[in-house]
Amino acid sequence: MSDHDPHAHGPVTRPGASADETLQHALHEAHGDHHAHGGLGKYVLVFLALCGLTTMSFLTYSPAWPWRDQPQVGWTFMMAVSCTKAMLVILFFMHVWWEANWKYVLTIPAAMMALFLGIMLIPDVGLRNRMVSQERALHMARDSDLKTLQRASAESPFAEAAH
Repeated sequence: MSDHDPHAHGPVTRPGASADETLQHALHEAHGDHHAHGGLGKYVLVFLALCGLTTMSFLTYSPAWPWRDQPQVGWTFMMAVSCTKAMLVILFFMHVWWEANWKYVLTIPAAMMALFLGIMLIPDVGLRNRMVSQERALHMARDSDLKTLQRASAESPFAEAAH
């Protein structure tokens, strides 16, 4: 029987090599060299990048943040930093960077489904107060409640100490 016979039984070995050596060679070729992932230095750089990104997100709550009066800017920045940190962890620490192209077959449909589900929830969130029970409507916050709270906080003795 030849090495290419599909009906052959037993391990297919390379000429002049034992079955154990052939298995080790196949595992080495299938996974690649362990040092091909960049070694310790690459992981240290990713760790330092994660530390830097965490510091950047922490600074959004410090007095040095220039857009303190615009919370939407801070939220957008924090989401961008969080997504970048998640991407770094997934790509490097979960070794997705070095995977074959089949990773796209798994991640792209999952990402599309997550986006689709998020978009499908928009009407539920936007129209959640349209049809409520009378009991719940009695306890819901109104614009007048917000104005009352703002007036009360401005008149509070603690408001002067905070400024």
